[in-house]
Amino acid sequence: MSRRDVLELDWPELSRAVGGRLVRVASPLQPCLTNPGGTECAAALVASGNPFFLQDEPGGFQTTGWHGAFTARHSPYAVVPETTSDVVGAVTFARDHGVGLVLKGTGHDYMGRSSDPASLLIWTHHMRGVTVHESFAPAGSDVDAGLPAVTVEAGTRWLEAYHAVSTRGRYVTGGGCTSVGAAGGFTQGGGFGSFSTRFGTTAGNVLELEVVTADGEILVANATQHPDLFWALRGGGGGTFGVVTKVTMRTYDPPETMGGVFGTITARDDTTYRQLVRQIVALVPRLDDEHWGEQIRFGPDNSVELMMAFLDLSDDEARSVWRPVLDWVDRRAGALSTDVVIASGPFHDFWDARRWDEAAPDMIHRDTRPGQSADHFWWASNDGEVSSYINAYHSRWLPRHLFEASPDRLAEALFDASRHSPFGLHMNKGLSGAAVEATARDRTTSVNPAVFDAATLLIMDSAQVHAFPGVPGHEPDPDLAASQARRIGQAMTVIRDITPGAGAYVNQADYFEEDWQDSFWGTNYPRLVEVKRRYDPSNLFCVHHGVGSEKRAAGR
Repeated sequence: MSRRDVLELDWPELSRAVGGRLVRVASPLQPCLTNPGGTECAAALVASGNPFFLQDEPGGFQTTGWHGAFTARHSPYAVVPETTSDVVGAVTFARDHGVGLVLKGTGHDYMGRSSDPASLLIWTHHMRGVTVHESFAPAGSDVDAGLPAVTVEAGTRWLEAYHAVSTRGRYVTGGGCTSVGAAGGFTQGGGFGSFSTRFGTTAGNVLELEVVTADGEILVANATQHPDLFWALRGGGGGTFGVVTKVTMRTYDPPETMGGVFGTITARDDTTYRQLVRQIVALVPRLDDEHWGEQIRFGPDNSVELMMAFLDLSDDEARSVWRPVLDWVDRRAGALSTDVVIASGPFHDFWDARRWDEAAPDMIHRDTRPGQSADHFWWASNDGEVSSYINAYHSRWLPRHLFEASPDRLAEALFDASRHSPFGLHMNKGLSGAAVEATARDRTTSVNPAVFDAATLLIMDSAQVHAFPGVPGHEPDPDLAASQARRIGQAMTVIRDITPGAGAYVNQADYFEEDWQDSFWGTNYPRLVEVKRRYDPSNLFCVHHGVGSEKRAAGR
């Protein structure tokens, strides 16, 4: 359906069906399209560096486009539901009128799945209720005692969920980025947080979901009711099987302490850097357990940047894990430079902005707009993701056996890849060394089974920050994008050659991923297709490289 066809639909009918909660959508950068040199444009550009501002705008996108793939373009109309019944009205209207649907909560999706100008947007931003349960029993279950849990509505951000549970002395495992949505594509795509090796994926911790399906029904899915849909919604990808309006997740006693290993080790020549990479490869199996998370970055400048997090280890215990590398570096002081720091502290106030204001104010940015919550902040390390135009983005799980059986070959491949592009090893996004209980839960989800053999997830990406297609003077550089995409493609060829069948993480992957069905879901894909056919036979919910999207690509 074309944009013009969408505009000619009976929108007053839909407005009545959703209690007037239908809005015309505009770009927050509209002033730049009419007066690029004006003060309103300048203010809009500054505001677009704030993820919370973008989330307050139905036409705002965290990702402004992807080279050779898409330019973010908003829907002409959005339903802004406050209740699940409002969602039912929107779904029913879209189905009956043959109009496409896109869903958006916080808008963190990289692949433009919430961007379609010939669609109706369901913008769940105002559904932000959070309920903490001392004891929760899923509907229809026969358990004698429930579990501590938290229920979040569709538009809830992780920061809001964290505050709600931490004030009750509990912990819920979720996204590291504070502004990511807690119920949407993050969780439905699997949901790897900073501490997934200890607590598991967010999908594995889901106890129950409320979902509006394509036929307009409100279903409560859990291990007892609609177990096939429950399985698919935990890892099968967001925006694919229905509109999830509520998610209930288990909570835990929080960790006692959290620490970090920060700093950069730089080699002064290629030969020494190759040896340094080999040392890191040897260390990775020691990090592949329930204590460690976050990442190690490699670069063409012969650097290894450490941004590691650890739970419930003393500084000395953490240092002992890193001792083989640190001692090796110390013995080669003339060929290497280093500034590594290891430190830890109490975990309980990790999401308290006041703590960071006092201890490390450069680590965070505050949402200083009038009327905003004093609790709102985002990590400075996430600045590069806000209003970014993606040049290229790839991920690949690295099986643990490569680190143990073929360390020299793997180290050489990582060195070769680093000659083309920087990349990171995300230790919290491989589950081969995860806690036994967490692994058992995650194996009941639809995430790609390849993750259970992986020690880490390699991510290689490049973006132009604060780049806006169509905004004069602020457009992305196409030559730079093409150059970066080419270099990353060359680097990923090296990685793919040593990881046949390893797969990629659906929430953080290449828009152009080949054989994406197997890459994203492995042996789970045929079963996911069957669930899709059962609950959405007309393919009302269809996203790029989502389960069943082959039908749209084939014109069926």
